[in-house]
Amino acid sequence: MNDSPQTNLANRLHSSAIHLLRGLRPQDELVGISARRLSALSVIIFGGPISLSQLAQAEQVSLPTTSRMIKDMEYEGLVERTADPDDKRSIRIQATTKGEEIFAAARHRRIQAITDRIAALPQKQVRLLEQAISTLEQISLPPNHPHLKDQKMDQV
Repeated sequence: MNDSPQTNLANRLHSSAIHLLRGLRPQDELVGISARRLSALSVIIFGGPISLSQLAQAEQVSLPTTSRMIKDMEYEGLVERTADPDDKRSIRIQATTKGEEIFAAARHRRIQAITDRIAALPQKQVRLLEQAISTLEQISLPPNHPHLKDQKMDQV
């Protein structure tokens, strides 16, 4: 099979991303939260109060799966349900202080683990990684994401 250079690069990127995330799982476990719940907390925290259906869509899982997970997370004190101010029949999910603290601790541990790996690289590779991350952000983030706006400002 003769794949294009872009396909080979995409394959390597895909594999690297999976290995990076798998390598960070132990950091989440040390904080006591699964990667799936951490991902849901991220969507809830950065997206603000969110409906169950919006969370299910963002996480690309079924509504019943999301509902069960939120029920468990609510029991653990990580999230709470609040009334939707625009539609009293609907509820919104938001992170509790405990949920925000656990998310922040897990994120800190993940970032520290990556920082340690970057610190072990030669400076030339660090500069190349900075450039590569800018490119990754261009292909992975939505067009109106603040990081992309920052990059445009840096290029001026």
